[in-house]
Amino acid sequence: MRKSQYLLRWIIFYDPFYKVRIMLSARFSIRAVFALAALGLAGHVSAAALKIGVTPGSLADSVAVAAKEAKKQGLEVEVIEFTDWTTPNTALASGDLDLNYFQHQAFLDNAVKEGGYAIESVAYGLLPNIGLYSKQYSSLDALPEGASVGVASDPVNQARGLLLLQTAGLIQLKEGATARASIHDVTANPRKLHIVEVEGPQLVRAADDLPLVQGYPAHFVNAGQAELASKALQYSTVDDLYYAIRFVARSGHREDPRIRQFVDLYQNSPAVAAQIDASFAGDKKLYALPWKTAGHASITQVP
Repeated sequence: MRKSQYLLRWIIFYDPFYKVRIMLSARFSIRAVFALAALGLAGHVSAAALKIGVTPGSLADSVAVAAKEAKKQGLEVEVIEFTDWTTPNTALASGDLDLNYFQHQAFLDNAVKEGGYAIESVAYGLLPNIGLYSKQYSSLDALPEGASVGVASDPVNQARGLLLLQTAGLIQLKEGATARASIHDVTANPRKLHIVEVEGPQLVRAADDLPLVQGYPAHFVNAGQAELASKALQYSTVDDLYYAIRFVARSGHREDPRIRQFVDLYQNSPAVAAQIDASFAGDKKLYALPWKTAGHASITQVP
């Protein structure tokens, strides 16, 4: 595996089972730090403006379209983009944001447990598929013994990746391992795969080095690799609402009229729907819109 620039700041540990753990050495990105600083200096923005934190790609792009649509309705929306998956919840809990849009319920549950945040899901967003991607092999059968496989480093998305590897028949997890499964729950690894933990947003780059990675289709599209997004060797499904991206607000702010207006616009705007579809290269098997499912359209019906 060649050493790319993005690996230089990661610390690599080898365990007795030859599983590799890669973690970013910096907790927050410089971009996120400046984004938070900008929040404190944004005195020119109306106090009534809705501040929403997002991560790059399909979520940021669709929210940007929704923000333009909202302005036509008299609602000012300030979109703040973060490049990590920790700061958006910290900023929301501290009051620097009114809303964030980047995480599914499984991730949120873990964040609340670990960080003690008083935040909650208030509405469904899109539900993205995930896949197992390879730039080196055209099938899982061709994956050689001892190959390195990249999975997300955060506990929740890692579990989703491991479950997909299990579905593909590449590993076996201990009985009962579900949304909290980790690499330590692997009980069978017949091909002696090296399981590599990679920061979620970096999995697209890792695909250049690793024979197989857990990947998010929209991330490949956003990276200019739309043709790869639809060529995963194995996909999950878009049936499990637990993994639908959520609009998240501080506890007790569910009925904020700005939030209700923005979410309603996001879920019903043809322009937003068109942008979401474009973010997935027009491939509807790669995503779903849960709010269009009967019984899940209302903001008050989110579990």
